[in-house]
Amino acid sequence: MAQSPRAMSDLPFAEYLEPLTTTMAPYGDYDTVRVDDTEVKDVEAGNARFTESALSTVTFTGGRMRGARFNDVWFSTVRWVGTDLADTQWLDVEFAGTNMAGIECYGAEFRRVSFFNCKIDSVNWRAANFHGVRFVDCTLRDVDFGGATLTDLTFPGSRVERLALNGATLSRVDLRGATALEINDGVTGLKGATITELQLMSLAPSLAHALGVQVEDL
Repeated sequence: MAQSPRAMSDLPFAEYLEPLTTTMAPYGDYDTVRVDDTEVKDVEAGNARFTESALSTVTFTGGRMRGARFNDVWFSTVRWVGTDLADTQWLDVEFAGTNMAGIECYGAEFRRVSFFNCKIDSVNWRAANFHGVRFVDCTLRDVDFGGATLTDLTFPGSRVERLALNGATLSRVDLRGATALEINDGVTGLKGATITELQLMSLAPSLAHALGVQVEDL
């Protein structure tokens, strides 16, 4: 995976990209397409497949893309607002400067995915599966990982605020690079994560409450 966001011209398939000339549709098959500078309202593209494609400065408002698959897709300055992305699959995907707000993305699968400088607010990732995912210089706020499986995740330079981890399963999740860490629900779900001593101190009141430990000075 790239260590920093790539430009479109750096993509190995850049020279093959062609503008998308049709409307995104259910079960559509989109290979080496390019979508630029547009707003898509109430998209209906459930179970569509996007392969080696690039989307830049696109806003998705509402709509449904449930069950869609994204393989080797590059997103730059893309906004998703209130879109249904449940049960989607994302493989070798890169997000740069992307905003997600009020998204239903439960049951999704993310493998080898990078988020750079993204804002992720009120996203439902319950029961999702994340493997080999990086959040670099991102802000995650009110994100729900309840019941999710998180493996090999890192958060360098990212702010993690009011995270929910109820019932989540973590393995090799490294939170030490996060500049802020706040667990709003399910703090005991951190089992399997690595944090710093300073982060542990800030989480101590929540951990004590979750474990039923009463802390009182004499």
